[in-house]
Amino acid sequence: MEYHQVIILKNGIECCLRNGMESDGQAVLDNFNLTHSETDYLLTYPDENSFDVIQESHFLKEKSESKNEIEIVAVVDNVVVGTAGIESIGSKYKVRHRAEFGISVAREFWGMGIGQALTTACIECAKAAGYIQLELNVVAENKRAISMYKKNGFVEYGRNPKGFNSRITGFQEIIYMRLELIR
Repeated sequence: MEYHQVIILKNGIECCLRNGMESDGQAVLDNFNLTHSETDYLLTYPDENSFDVIQESHFLKEKSESKNEIEIVAVVDNVVVGTAGIESIGSKYKVRHRAEFGISVAREFWGMGIGQALTTACIECAKAAGYIQLELNVVAENKRAISMYKKNGFVEYGRNPKGFNSRITGFQEIIYMRLELIR
């Protein structure tokens, strides 16, 4: 699955959204460690990352060659400032219509339109891959993300009051959201 688009951010700077490639391994790993240290709303902490550069590069290569999964990088001035992707829930008949969406953007670039552009890109890719449902989990306190997801048509379908156990705040409620993709 391939994706490439250039957008202009709210500050007038150009941002390229494209497939993450094998050669992006270090840059994506650096971005992962940065974004996961800047917010308590993501699934893991930087010290829990089990990938090294070789594994990250291999992951990106696999996604770039996949027909139904993708990892998109947002690049500003040759620096990866965000990532987003879709991943199949499974290959069995009963779940192969579903994909999971994940996203992270460096704090320095919050509010500039990258999150919206990455979300739109992943929705387009999920439709092109033939998925019928796109799913995500979001911390209930993450009002900005929830607002963006709702603007894109995602709806809440459940909650887990102890979905995450934060090192900082204790238990965090997780909202399960889904988007029906019209073919």
